[in-house]
Amino acid sequence: MLNKLISYSLKNRPLVLLASLLILIGGCWTAWRMEVDVFPDLTAPTVVVMTEAPGMATEEVEQLVSFPIETAVNGATDVRRVRSNSTTGFSIVWVEFDWGTDIFNARQTVSEKLATVADLLPDGVGMPTLAPQSSILGEVIFIGLTTDSTSLMDLRTMAEWTIRPRLLSTGGVAQVTVMGGDMKEYQIQLYPERMKHYGVSLAEVKAATENMNRNSTGGVLYEYGNEYIVRGTLMSTDTRDIAKAVVKRTAEGNPILLEDIAKVTIGAKVPKVGLAAIDGKPGVLVTVTKQPSTSTLELTQQIDKAVEELKQALPADVKMHTHLYRQQEFIDSSISNIKKSLIEGGIFVTLVLFIFLMNARTTAISLVTIPLSLLVTLIVLKAMGMTINTMSIGGMAIAIGSLVDDAIVDVENVFKRLRHNRSLPEEQRLPALTVIFEASREVRMPILNSTLIIVVSFLPLFFLSGMEGRMLVPLGVAFIVALFASTLVALTLTPVLCSYLLTRPKDKSTEPKWVVALKRKYGQLLAVVLRHEKAVLGTVGVLTIAALATFFTFGRSFLPPFNEGSMTINISSLPGISLEESDRIGRQAEQILLTIPEVNAVARKTGRAELDAHARGVNSSEIEVPYTLRDRSKDAMIADIREKMKAIPGINVEIGQPISHRIDAMLSGTSANIAIKIFGPELNQLQKLANDVKTSIADVEGVADLTVEQQMERPQLTIRPRRNQLAAYGISLPEFASIVRTLLGGETVSQIYDGGKSFDLTLKIADSHRESIDDIKRMLIDTGDGQKIPFEYVADIVSSAGPNAISRENAQRKIVVSANVAERDLRSVVNDIRKNIEEKVAMPKDYHVEYGGQFESEETASRILHLLSVISICIMLLLLYQQFRSWKQAIIVLLNLPLALIGGVAVLAITSGVVSIPATIGFISLFGIATRGGMLLVDHYNELQRRGISREESIISGSTDRLLPIIMTALTSALALIPLAIGYDLPGNEIQSPMAQVMLGGLLTSTLLNLLVIPIVYNKYIPKTK
Repeated sequence: MLNKLISYSLKNRPLVLLASLLILIGGCWTAWRMEVDVFPDLTAPTVVVMTEAPGMATEEVEQLVSFPIETAVNGATDVRRVRSNSTTGFSIVWVEFDWGTDIFNARQTVSEKLATVADLLPDGVGMPTLAPQSSILGEVIFIGLTTDSTSLMDLRTMAEWTIRPRLLSTGGVAQVTVMGGDMKEYQIQLYPERMKHYGVSLAEVKAATENMNRNSTGGVLYEYGNEYIVRGTLMSTDTRDIAKAVVKRTAEGNPILLEDIAKVTIGAKVPKVGLAAIDGKPGVLVTVTKQPSTSTLELTQQIDKAVEELKQALPADVKMHTHLYRQQEFIDSSISNIKKSLIEGGIFVTLVLFIFLMNARTTAISLVTIPLSLLVTLIVLKAMGMTINTMSIGGMAIAIGSLVDDAIVDVENVFKRLRHNRSLPEEQRLPALTVIFEASREVRMPILNSTLIIVVSFLPLFFLSGMEGRMLVPLGVAFIVALFASTLVALTLTPVLCSYLLTRPKDKSTEPKWVVALKRKYGQLLAVVLRHEKAVLGTVGVLTIAALATFFTFGRSFLPPFNEGSMTINISSLPGISLEESDRIGRQAEQILLTIPEVNAVARKTGRAELDAHARGVNSSEIEVPYTLRDRSKDAMIADIREKMKAIPGINVEIGQPISHRIDAMLSGTSANIAIKIFGPELNQLQKLANDVKTSIADVEGVADLTVEQQMERPQLTIRPRRNQLAAYGISLPEFASIVRTLLGGETVSQIYDGGKSFDLTLKIADSHRESIDDIKRMLIDTGDGQKIPFEYVADIVSSAGPNAISRENAQRKIVVSANVAERDLRSVVNDIRKNIEEKVAMPKDYHVEYGGQFESEETASRILHLLSVISICIMLLLLYQQFRSWKQAIIVLLNLPLALIGGVAVLAITSGVVSIPATIGFISLFGIATRGGMLLVDHYNELQRRGISREESIISGSTDRLLPIIMTALTSALALIPLAIGYDLPGNEIQSPMAQVMLGGLLTSTLLNLLVIPIVYNKYIPKTK
């Protein structure tokens, strides 16, 4: 079949050239149109359910809101984990589905389950809301708003009603979250003593104010041939008009107006749950989240355009800051670095080809493979629905050296055969096309089998599941497609180009003198080596054993740390502190960060936004810190920040990166590398065990940002009804609940519409009457017979304590001790943590510990890769047997595996000393690539012996014949990896770099030792071919 393909290509050369041209045009068009992102879509199928429960204590939110929702969704199809977090007035439930579940089906399933819960929720609780579908990489830009003279209330109103709708109308935007400033509302602040004076009850006020600001309809009037819509326009935005509303009439018939018993005013909505600051100045922060499968770069351009338009509509003193966080910058730098590595790799390949061949035409023929293969890869990726990202481009960058290998083998053999044909007498010369066909046919099987073996070595990648599969499979697809494309080019276009460019009769080019000298020296060295085979094999054996022993001393980790160019710093203090106190702590942290030379800007969120899936308590702040490294490393800068943050007493600090900490949160539910989850029924016992765990692991080397989840008690004001007194005064329990909910918490009774904007009209007691516990005790309430009595007559009002937050996972309460890892590998730290906890912390009955984080993915991925790599090696052995029909020869070729291991281990020992998943994949891939040289040697030995040449002569002659293609293929593959290998700290290179380092070291040692070891073993164990 391969012979027919080569023959067909040579007989239809114009058609092959035309097809190649069309591929070039189609590939360029595809590349221009493809979406660009930083990573493949890593988002686990997760549905987030948010429920506002204004004024409810944490335990009530857990029991009455979170628990019913969890129970409803727990039995849904394909649900793998349900987590919840209940805080004061807010419930958030994460429903995580199996990987591969269609997100739209998942959302439909959850919606159906929630329909059964709606009637079970208490009065006053909002409807459970599904967060918009978004990506783990969804937060594409932060926009900060600051002002010199405009009030924070007006600033928040502009953000909610001008900026947010404009951004939401941009195609691809999933959600726009606004945080900070003061939310505007209209307030009716009641004065109980005035209500007592006029004899007005709370029920009468509610009856008079509910829906008081809605227009009424009067149908249609027909007169004089016209149709009139009859409208009663009751709406007003003037507080004086609202205050004129009649509540009731006195016995004498005089009206009692709202302004007689209350103050109608515009104020900030309370309780306030979040604040924002930009570079230390109070402001409003707008976060834009994109939809899945949306191009970040295109969306950012559209948002920038919208921002420019919005600036024209805002007051002159309002400033919009778009430099706080831009995912586009990470994508641009990542893609740029990988493109640069790809181009530099191509330059290395060009130099190697030209130096060895000393012929511009052979070099050009070989290089044509690169653009054609890469463009075919882009076309296939587009057809598979994938994007251009650091993984897919990284796969192509790693493959770039291997892409020319097949062409090199073919071109070198054709060039050599044509040169030999021209040296023959004219009557013995064969037609050029015949020579090219025979030369291509001669190497077709090594070309195809070497490609198949490399593909087999990559197959374990496709069995990875979860996030690691989502991340690494595109790299494998890009590599394999590019490799297959290069093989196809080598068997079709390469012979055609050889027929056009290498068949000139006047071409008298000869092999470069230095190549002739190199072959001669190698032949002499080989003759010596064959006489000292025991010493050589012994030395290689010792090196292999040393490499294996060293390999098992390396640390283990999941992924290398990214360099995103921005930090996400979480700061938390004791629960129960006010938002103002938390804001003060946040300002201190900002001032410290602004003293760090590398920091460009600071954007802070304290607390949470309304209905925000990233819910945090008011005691927590999240600070986004874009930076530019200057005179020191990122680790040194972070260590400096950690040290300076110690100046703020009573806080916990976690330092991560925007995308990295979201990956951690997706894997374990915690924004840290390691999550130690303690499960049990009692909150106080959980808190005690968590502190014990923290103490037991505090001295583990490599542990950083050690934090216990803030689930400790916070102050509460408990109001317990005295039921006998309620009965005596004729107050029902629903009336009692209404008093607490309306007067103290505030109740929205209507809406105020102002030019397309909607604001709540809230009924509550005047702020001056609820400033202290004593004020609440003295607050006058209605009795059943119309009297007014102090609240304390019918209720015990006492200060108490309750949890500030309750976390649950799979229907069990839990608390999390989280930690990051610094200056040590992840697996070793986790092993030490487990050991310390088992030895030092005794778990009571009904309590247990689970561990989560990146190391779980690392353990799972390593187990799969190690198992499947054994299977891959067995398949390689079968493919080699299929080619040579000899188990001994197949095993000899596989000797390249330990030879490659030596170099890979040596490079890791010199660099990080850590085996990450990318490094593991590097070893597996290396084993496939390294067999190419051995196949070329063994196949040529057999061919020469079939021609009747003696074993010794066939080994020396065959080795020198194949020296050039072996060294060239190895050097092109290896040197093309140099830019990736040395650029390990550049954005976008983090994952490919360990792979490139391992493959670079392994290729160098396997090639050098292959040229010595394979001839020795073949001479020693293989009988002469007949």
